[in-house]
Order: sequence, then C-alpha cells, then structure tokens
Amino acid sequence: MSNRVVCREASHAGSWYSSSGSQLNAQLDSWLSQAQSTIGPARAIIAPHAGYTYCGACAAHAYKQVDPSVTRRVFILGPSHHVPLSRCALSLAEVYKTPLYDLRIDQKVYADLWKTGMFERMSLQTDEDEHSIEMHLPYTAKAMESHKDEFSIVPVLVGALSETKEQEYGALFSKYLADPSNLFIISSDFCHWGQRFRYTYYDESQGEIYRSIENLDKMGMGIIEQLDPMSFTNYLKKYHNTICGRHPIGVLLNAVAELRKNGLEMNFSFLNYAQSSECRNWQDSSVSYAAGALIVH
Repeated sequence: MSNRVVCREASHAGSWYSSSGSQLNAQLDSWLSQAQSTIGPARAIIAPHAGYTYCGACAAHAYKQVDPSVTRRVFILGPSHHVPLSRCALSLAEVYKTPLYDLRIDQKVYADLWKTGMFERMSLQTDEDEHSIEMHLPYTAKAMESHKDEFSIVPVLVGALSETKEQEYGALFSKYLADPSNLFIISSDFCHWGQRFRYTYYDESQGEIYRSIENLDKMGMGIIEQLDPMSFTNYLKKYHNTICGRHPIGVLLNAVAELRKNGLEMNFSFLNYAQSSECRNWQDSSVSYAAGALIVH
C-alpha cells in the first residue's frame, strides 16, 4: 500500500484566475510578453497576489526577471489573511496543484526549517483558504516551465511578526537567500485605500486621492529599494500604509541586511506599479500593486 500524497487543491482557480490550463497559459504568456527582462536573474521578487484581472499584468514584470536555468528551489512567503499567526507556518501538503502542472514541496528544506522550532503547521483548510501563496503558483509554474521537473517549492505562511521576529526569520532565511539556486517570492499588495479597509490617508498637496496613494506607496517602495529594514519599519509606523505583505517584506529586508554584513552586494528595483482603480472621492476604494526584483552582484 502506498501512502496517499497530500495535495493542496487550487482552491482559487475558477474565481481569482482561470481554471483552464490552456486559457491561463495564454494569459500568462501575454502578460509576460509585454514585460522586459531588465535586471535578472532575480534572487528575490516582490509581486502582488490579487485576482489576475487586477494584477496579472503588473506581476509579469517581476516574473520576467526569473531565470529558470539557475533556479532549483522557489521559496514563497505570503502573509496570513484569515488566521491570527505570530510566527511562520509550514504546509501539511506535499504537492500544490495548479491548472498548469503540480508543484512539489521540498521536504528536505521543510524538515530543516521544522527542526529550528520556529515554525508551526497550518491546517490544509487554512492553506486552501489563503490566497497569498496560491496566486504565485501559476506564475511560478509558468516562469519555470522549461525546467519543470527540476525544481521544488518552499511555501511559508508569514504571521504578524514583531520586529525581533522579522530579524530572527531574516537571519534564518539569509543562508537560503545566499544560494544562487534559490529564488524568493515575496507576496504583497500595496496600499488598500478606502473606508472598507479603514484606511483613508490623504495628502491633499498631491492632488487627487489616487495621486496621494501613489506618492505614499512610492515613498515606501523607495525605502524598500534602500534595503534598510529599520527605515521600512519606521515608514510603516509613521504612515500605517496598509501593505498586506509588510511582514514577508520585513523578513526579506532582514535577510538581505544579514548578507550585506558579510559583504554580499545586492540591489532591489521596482519595475511596475498599478492601482485597481483611481480613487477620487471618499466613497471610492482601491488596492495598489507593485512588482520588483532583487539581484546579487
């Protein structure tokens, strides 16, 4: 008797993105063909996790920097939207399904992470309810299709970490980030603006509301590009920008800071920015998206 493989279903296929492999493939091809590969090969990317009709085109700018010929492991760090979590959590699944092809979880890396005592397990229900990791699976499958049997994934659900915990996880992941065969995908949307998000910061000197949102986001993006975790933390404390992947971003910035201490040179560039709609009055709402890549010199 063989043990049944535990699979995570593509629970958001058919709603957040197409459940048809051929249709999804054509959409991803189209978005990727419109993006430039300007700064690859990426060691890490930041990309959004909304429905593809909103952010698919934006995300392509990050995925275009991925080099499948060097990548053997893809770490995907996504925020937890549904369950309170003060640490990071690993999946119970062994395989993540996508309409393109199935992705294998790297059980050796999972075992090594588990041994640190810093992780908990998320239930399969929590895993399938969460979209922050899933929305990167089809893009990962697409970006890696030329080497699809030669890589594995390491999905990590990131909780509402304290500054100290962001440093601890950053230090832990830094050794993986140092390895050129690893790619980190940091799942984050940017400003969620409007009364339904309980966030209506508005700097009138910028003009229309959507311009104020863009200015606020680009201030944060500029700070991320400096790769200084403390500056990013201070920016969040000052403006409370509703960047939902702020903790995964914080972990990445701390991992980079750790490697820079050892003389590794890196730089991060944002390549695209978009908003789901242009807010002009207090009844409006929007979510912002940004795509960028980290390269090692």
